[in-house]
Amino acid sequence: MTRTPNFVSWRAAILHRGDDNISRLKRQLERLGVTAQVQWKPLDLAAMPSEIVLVDADQGWDDLLPWEGDDAPVPVVALLGSEAPGRIAWALAKGAGAILAKPIVASSVYPGLVLATHAHRERTAVRARMAGLEERLRLRPIVYDAMRSIVAAQGGDETSAYRTLCRLAMQRRLSIEHVAASILAGHEPVPRAI
Repeated sequence: MTRTPNFVSWRAAILHRGDDNISRLKRQLERLGVTAQVQWKPLDLAAMPSEIVLVDADQGWDDLLPWEGDDAPVPVVALLGSEAPGRIAWALAKGAGAILAKPIVASSVYPGLVLATHAHRERTAVRARMAGLEERLRLRPIVYDAMRSIVAAQGGDETSAYRTLCRLAMQRRLSIEHVAASILAGHEPVPRAI
């Protein structure tokens, strides 16, 4: 079961022109324990640290949010009053994990924050997993070279050399790639036949 977040003591940046709609949004955020600041200029997270960003997707532009593509460092909620496909695409391209329809209804704010934080957490986890897999793929030639060294030292085949690497990795509590790199760098002796 996924745990619903508690937003008490969070800081929110609302990138929107001030109006009654935004006043309602700000009041609802404060009821949830979120401190909100409203501005209509490009976001600077160093000057205005925020755990979540709510942005006007109807009038937003690329430089309003300081990151490239959907690689948002914090969860993003799009505030949208139109059904224009281009505006929805812009919000998604900037990392929005939820959309709140304008005019803002108080009962939609909490679910929007929950969805945005969940989507951001999932997106971050997928990126980290992808980076790990890409690193392992990049290191595959090193694993293969270490296996060839083990085959040369033991006289076995690639399957037994891979099992040897796996055994060493488990014993040392390291990844196969790290053990292989250690063998090739000379930090780990090439296992000899037992």
